Amino acid sequence: GKMAQDMTEKELLKMELDQLKKEVKNERQMVSKTGKEIKEYVESMAGEDPLLKGIPEDKNPFKEKGGCTIS
Repeated sequence: GKMAQDMTEKELLKMELDQLKKEVKNERQMVSKTGKEIKEYVESMAGEDPLLKGIPEDKNPFKEKGGCTIS
């Protein structure tokens, strides 16, 4: 497809309308209900979260392989 800056105003409006047609079909729920559910889910998964508990060095694919010396 085209990049947004290359599109005419009519094409942009059609794209926006198509997106809104998709979104209107989404089932909506109160944030007061879903927020509580999300909080409970996050808290229940916290023990497994590598961002909170860290990653053991031997399991970390991104650890430094070796240093770099500048002379």
